[in-house]
Amino acid sequence: MRNVIVVGCGRVGSRLANMLTDNGANVCVIDRNAASFSNLGRNFNGSTVQGIGYDEDTLIKAGVEDCDVVAAVTESDNANLMVTEVASRLYDVPHVIARLYNHDHERAYMQLGIDFVCGTTLVAEEVFAKAIAGHGSHVDTFGDFEVLSFSLDLSWRERGAIRVHEIERDHDIRICAFERKDGSASSIPTGDSTLYHGDTVLACVRHDLIDSFSQYIQS
Repeated sequence: MRNVIVVGCGRVGSRLANMLTDNGANVCVIDRNAASFSNLGRNFNGSTVQGIGYDEDTLIKAGVEDCDVVAAVTESDNANLMVTEVASRLYDVPHVIARLYNHDHERAYMQLGIDFVCGTTLVAEEVFAKAIAGHGSHVDTFGDFEVLSFSLDLSWRERGAIRVHEIERDHDIRICAFERKDGSASSIPTGDSTLYHGDTVLACVRHDLIDSFSQYIQS
């Protein structure tokens, strides 16, 4: 079972802490304001420590010496950076993650080898991707490509079936996986695999080809 310290108990930190405990992790939440722990709710199954997240004594109380992950998600970029530096450099925590507000610092964080999540960038990319992809099928964005998960629409096609290589050839995309509509089977396809109307498909599609491919996506 993983031992995780979450620094910051605002909306993001409290949500993250509960998600982690629900997933079986041992979680300790640090916040300088004890009143913030109320955000965790009554069903939170972890521990809390009041204090400053980059203070060594506070981190030791939270269990940093036997910690697998430290996530710094306060509302201060400087505080989050200091937490990750202390956790990684002084206590050799294997995985440290910082929340980043100022997206202008992303390149510097990458050059420093700091694992980070930028809320501003993620929200913008998410909205952009959904606007481009449509149909609520967006999973992720990867460079010029969109990863989509959708229910396959072949209602317009005779027999409601198509070979994977036909879709990939005609639309310059890649079908990564599929699941039968009744949930009876899932598979990583070959070119000769047959897809049927209503199957759930995971596909990688270039942004500029999504419009032409949309005929396959059930709205």
